[in-house]
Amino acid sequence: MDFLRNLFSRTVGLGSGKREKLLDDLSLEGVTKYIQSDRCQNIICLVGAGISTSAGIPDFRSPSTGLYANLEKYNLPYPEAIFEISYFKKNPEPFFALARELYPGQFKPTVCHYFIRLLKEKGLLLRCYTQNIDTLERVAGLDPEDLIEAHGTFFTSHCVSFHCRKEYDLGWMKDKIFSEVTPKCDKCQSLVKPDIVFFGETLPARFFSYLQSDFQKVDLLIIMGTSLQVQPFASLVSKAPLSTPRLLINKEKTGQRDPFLGLMGLGGSMDFDSDKAYRDVAWLGDCDEGCLALADLLGWKKELEELVKKEHAAIDAQSGSSAHPLTARAKSGQPDKESTKTEEAQKTQ
Repeated sequence: MDFLRNLFSRTVGLGSGKREKLLDDLSLEGVTKYIQSDRCQNIICLVGAGISTSAGIPDFRSPSTGLYANLEKYNLPYPEAIFEISYFKKNPEPFFALARELYPGQFKPTVCHYFIRLLKEKGLLLRCYTQNIDTLERVAGLDPEDLIEAHGTFFTSHCVSFHCRKEYDLGWMKDKIFSEVTPKCDKCQSLVKPDIVFFGETLPARFFSYLQSDFQKVDLLIIMGTSLQVQPFASLVSKAPLSTPRLLINKEKTGQRDPFLGLMGLGGSMDFDSDKAYRDVAWLGDCDEGCLALADLLGWKKELEELVKKEHAAIDAQSGSSAHPLTARAKSGQPDKESTKTEEAQKTQ
């Protein structure tokens, strides 16, 4: 094993040797100075369910409050079945019952979502890769070009029939779900499923088409609210060049173990605590609080708080009408028209 480790180290320049730190200090303050420097131009955010919990949307794996811990009423053979495509085609009702509880439009974006929006407005956001299907990144003001919705989206739906694939919009699906009617295709009467990625389905083509170019450009990786347990999304942390700092904002440290790479002495997994740590920083706690702490150090806290207040007030003002925030934006501007084009392009790849 030592021979192989040394071989890799010599041939590809990787190994277990200690590296020079990329940040002045492996702390939030160190990350702040880096963002404020000329070295940081392109930030990629990797986000999961933890950035939406303060909006009232449960995460998946928390022992008592997570989604998987509270599915007994659906009489599933096992919790993950509710998101398995084979089970859905045979028994779609549990999924649509859950969808009524979690449907987009019932929740407002969080401080985390608006922090990412602020990164965009500052010209620093290269892309946001999200595991979430709640569309809150879009509601917060990110355009389709800013987003890689790795696990799909509720924004569009399609007939599951391979020979049909008719598309339906957010409003059509919402009407079906809340009238407790199992969505069936108007054309062929097959099931219609929101374009979220179930177990057993491939990730959107957009995820793979942007991956290489984005991670060649990235200067800073900010990971928020994800357990990094679901592949291939979890592997994204290892796609960043070895010269790219990585900040984790999460309730617990994650992404630290990759058994194979660890045995080989190679990089990839997060390293916060060893004497070889040189680029990874963990801020542990509530994701909103972490974003506020970083914004404060950057001198953006007041701006972020005012943005959240203004956007939430605008959403509240719309709540008296039937218009979903995304639907209203689509009627008044281009982003959601572009989204439709993007989704269509994905289907042809």
